[in-house]
Amino acid sequence: MTITPDLDEEEETAAAVPPTSPKRRITWQKLTFLPAFLVAVLLATWLWFNQAHLDAISENALSNGQVSKALWQHVQLTVISTFFVLIIAIPLGILLTRGAFRKAAPVAMTFANMGQATPAIGLLALLVIWLGTGEKAALIGIIIYAVLPVLSNTIAGLKANDPTLLEAARGIGMSQLGVLGRVELPLAVPLILAGVRTALVLNVGTATLATFGGGGGLGVLITTGITTQRMPVLVLGSILTVSLALLVDWLASLAELLLRPRGLEAGA
Repeated sequence: MTITPDLDEEEETAAAVPPTSPKRRITWQKLTFLPAFLVAVLLATWLWFNQAHLDAISENALSNGQVSKALWQHVQLTVISTFFVLIIAIPLGILLTRGAFRKAAPVAMTFANMGQATPAIGLLALLVIWLGTGEKAALIGIIIYAVLPVLSNTIAGLKANDPTLLEAARGIGMSQLGVLGRVELPLAVPLILAGVRTALVLNVGTATLATFGGGGGLGVLITTGITTQRMPVLVLGSILTVSLALLVDWLASLAELLLRPRGLEAGA
């Protein structure tokens, strides 16, 4: 004889199991660990500077607000170059996945690979010869160097979309622009954001070379410390550059989690 469980008992058992709480997108550890680490590093650097002996050359290199000026120039170079990378690479990546333009994708990727394969200092030197010294040449060099990760990730993200989903979206009457904006791009967001994060960190590092083209930035402190053999100047420029790169990567990782569509956050 088959014994069927009592329905009331099943309901009580189901009610006794607590509902699974949704996974938090950003943990407290992720929010606090890196900022606390950077504060500790900068505080240790400040304490070391208070005890270090600075001769006239070191004081001249670090006085009159030159450190804050170099830091601000570095931030400007990073932000402006990243902005232009985004408005160039993402639309171009979208275009190269549309219709007849797909045939041009290998050519565009070849040029992008050439831009990043070229040594950054050599690329900057060529731009200085062509455009002269200044921020313009430095910005163009940084942009060329950082286009590849955003462009390649945009193309890869759009190509990875499930064709059946796109066909279903067209089947319910969506226009091509609607499919792109409401289906394709949201699904490609994780890969695109990963490319943007890579480009940001690349831009912080490449911006240190802007000093060789007269573009300023923290590279001024680093090169001054090397050429004058003044360790405090070199250490300060290096620590600020590394700290800025880590901070930018941390902010980009938070943006990556916040902007990721909620349906795709499993495993994030």
